Amino acid sequence: MSVRQKQDPKNQDVVDKNSGATPWHALSVEEVRTILETDLEGLSPAEAEKRLQQYGRNTLPAPKPPALWQVILHQFASPLIYILLVAGVVSLFIGDLKDAAFIFIVLVLNASIGTVQEWRAEQQAHALQSMLKIQAKVRREGRMLRLPAEEVVPGDVIVIESGDKVPADLRLAQVNNLTIDESFLTGESVAVEKEVAATDEDTPVSDRHNMAYAGSTVMTGRGVGFVVATGLQTEVGRIAQSITETESAKPPLLIRMDQFARQIAIVILGASAILGVLMLIRGEPFRDVFFLVIALAVASIPEGLPVALTVALSLSASRMAKRNVIVRKLAAVESLGSCTTIASDKTGTLTVNQQTVKKILLPDGETLIVTGQGYNDQGEVRTADDRAPDESLRQRLDALVIASVVCNEASLIPEDGEWRHAGDAMDVALLALAYKYGCNPEELRKRVRIVGAIPFESERRYAATAYLNDQKPFVAAKGAVEAILPFCKTMRTANGDAPLDEAQIHQRAHALAEGGYRVLAVAAGALDAARDDGLKEDDLRDLTLLGLVGFIDPLRPEVRQAVLEAQGAGVRVIMITGDHPSTALAIARELGIAEDAKQVVTGKELDQLDAYGTPKFQEAIKDVLVFARVTPQQKLYIVDALVKMGEFVAVTGDGVNDAPALRVAHIGVAMGSGTDIAKETALITVVDDNFASIVAGIEEGRVAYANVRKVTLFLISTGAAQVLLIGAFVLSGAPVPLLPAQILWLNLVTNGIQDVALAFEAGEKGVMKEPPRRPTEGIINRKMIEQVLVSSITMSVTCFIAWLVMLNNGMDMEAIRYHLLTLLVLMQFYYVLSCRSETVSAFRVPLRNNPVLILGMAVAFAVYVLATELPLLQELLRTQSMPLQTWLTFGAIASVVIFAMEIYKWIQNRRAQTI
Repeated sequence: MSVRQKQDPKNQDVVDKNSGATPWHALSVEEVRTILETDLEGLSPAEAEKRLQQYGRNTLPAPKPPALWQVILHQFASPLIYILLVAGVVSLFIGDLKDAAFIFIVLVLNASIGTVQEWRAEQQAHALQSMLKIQAKVRREGRMLRLPAEEVVPGDVIVIESGDKVPADLRLAQVNNLTIDESFLTGESVAVEKEVAATDEDTPVSDRHNMAYAGSTVMTGRGVGFVVATGLQTEVGRIAQSITETESAKPPLLIRMDQFARQIAIVILGASAILGVLMLIRGEPFRDVFFLVIALAVASIPEGLPVALTVALSLSASRMAKRNVIVRKLAAVESLGSCTTIASDKTGTLTVNQQTVKKILLPDGETLIVTGQGYNDQGEVRTADDRAPDESLRQRLDALVIASVVCNEASLIPEDGEWRHAGDAMDVALLALAYKYGCNPEELRKRVRIVGAIPFESERRYAATAYLNDQKPFVAAKGAVEAILPFCKTMRTANGDAPLDEAQIHQRAHALAEGGYRVLAVAAGALDAARDDGLKEDDLRDLTLLGLVGFIDPLRPEVRQAVLEAQGAGVRVIMITGDHPSTALAIARELGIAEDAKQVVTGKELDQLDAYGTPKFQEAIKDVLVFARVTPQQKLYIVDALVKMGEFVAVTGDGVNDAPALRVAHIGVAMGSGTDIAKETALITVVDDNFASIVAGIEEGRVAYANVRKVTLFLISTGAAQVLLIGAFVLSGAPVPLLPAQILWLNLVTNGIQDVALAFEAGEKGVMKEPPRRPTEGIINRKMIEQVLVSSITMSVTCFIAWLVMLNNGMDMEAIRYHLLTLLVLMQFYYVLSCRSETVSAFRVPLRNNPVLILGMAVAFAVYVLATELPLLQELLRTQSMPLQTWLTFGAIASVVIFAMEIYKWIQNRRAQTI
């Protein structure tokens, strides 16, 4: 579309005043005004109302938290739950009310626990306020009005000034020292200097310096702009819309549990059907076969797993909440433990998002280090060899600090125990430097009188202030090195002022920039006299360079250790940022994420690769550790490619620009201080913005998954033991060893108490030293199959041998059955102790790690003792009272299972040591 076409106001079919497709940044102010049919006096109220009806209100769709009924239904969305529902209905159909009642109680209990946890998390996470619910200063027919941002329409004239939130996307028409913080959108931590001139059409969002975007914050100066996009047509709106259109990856636990449910259903139904057919061939009555097969199928289905799973995840979610991590969906708890890659934003996630002076280079080469970070007085100025500055150094530093404070429009004041700041980030950082140096900026400003100033503008790239100190006129200037040096004739050294060595200063500034620092030069000088008409550029001559100041958005203090822990756990950490490549690489080096520029790729380089989503694109990014100057859409493509490459990806971020990637990842982690859109999109929110909390989440996720595996191992092994035992009896032609009621009791009472208690197991040492699970690995892997075979064969063979012994001793079949039931109950007590760790000996896992399990075992044992003593339960289960000697004998026999598992673990550990 040509500019000439866009200028034709009559061609309404060609131009949409609220279209995101129009390259407003590439048009002149006059062209924009013509297209929008407006001027700097603003729209008339009638025209504004007409456009409001045409384009709608300037709002984003605010998703509501799910209704309670939706949260409840979500608890039943699992194949394992479907199998249980079918089993419950079948039990009702055949008149087995006890079994049906127990199954439905299990389902209700599971749904209740999950509902309470997710409802509470949703309410905590849904503290949303729309980004556009702000007041806007709108010019209508020359009158200045203050209106809700929702009423702003395309063509409106908006006035913005320091401290304002930008209400819509604006094409700037006038600017005066205007800088805007767009970090929430671009990832760029430094406020952007704005100008009016048109840019190239292909200029990325982060470099469109003539635009102001909805939701950004004005840091300094003043501006006037035309509204060119509202609502969903804004940059924020398009990102919000792309979130709703993007399908999020399924959490790893749900993938594994769905796979497990299919596997277990096939195995259980197949085994039960085979046994049923064999019994019918033997001539057993159909009704007896049907009831036994149903009882065996129900007993083999690990119906206790959903409750145990919910308990394990709820416990981990509670522990994570205590560590300032809110989990909105229980399945997300384990997801962090499964992740193989963390794709982290830089600004506000790895860094504090507060520019900080970290280095001062004096003109003669002396380097000083500034400790502390952020906008406060915590820190001090030290020499490179960690000494306090001597008197000579302090004299030179005094001059630099005074100039930095005087030529400064920001404020930084302690108030009610907190530091309040306003103004440009670099100016605020210089005030923080003064505090750390021991100088109070406010008191210093009171001692001087400002008599003139040249405000900072992007075209000049410097600012200067004329002031009187003891009635003597001076000037202080700061800005880009290449802008300040032409005003300087000398430079301050330890031996006094010396001729300026411009080449050497440029070299040092370049070295600082290569290290990821933003560099400002500070200069000062005397004025011949204070001018009545203020300060002019002609007055800036023969200045003395006082030094170079290096700024950086510093790392959060805990992040480096957290990154090292994540890497030690086998999790790859990559950085995806909108910031400059050199800055990103400097941060990555300090964190240990990347080492050299070969591991950095920029957004422009990504555009030159093959089409996004292709195998060639995936191959090109597989070894990249830092992505710099990327757009939100590119970040989405990167994360999507990682997911398709088989990685389990966790994405961290706090800005609107992070939201699409947060959604497409397996697990989105938003920062608590981040934007509402990011928090609404993510499944996990780190309240304290602490990257270390993410690593804590990985640990809790691994503990939760380990406990899920322990419960699964226990339930499958005991179910398999019953299937093998009954199969052995059927194949040998002997009567079935257990009645349906006894099978259900064993499964629903003995197992049902201990499996839930097993979910309370504390985490094992070394969980963060293990590599993440392979993405293709299901919950049932080779190791679990081996353990199931060893334990189930041990239990079934032991029971079969015990049956032969009791049969040879002349015991009747009914007595044999309840003795076998007792033996199985006792073996499960031993086996649950072995399941507390898949690798560590049961005798080395402290009982204090899970007092709930010990209590559960005691309760389960007491309930079974009652089943052998109470007449009602004796009749139901066909049991009888047993003497103490029988209990002790069977207790000793049952211990064979724990010793079999100890031998297995010993062999496995020896095998692992030799690999």
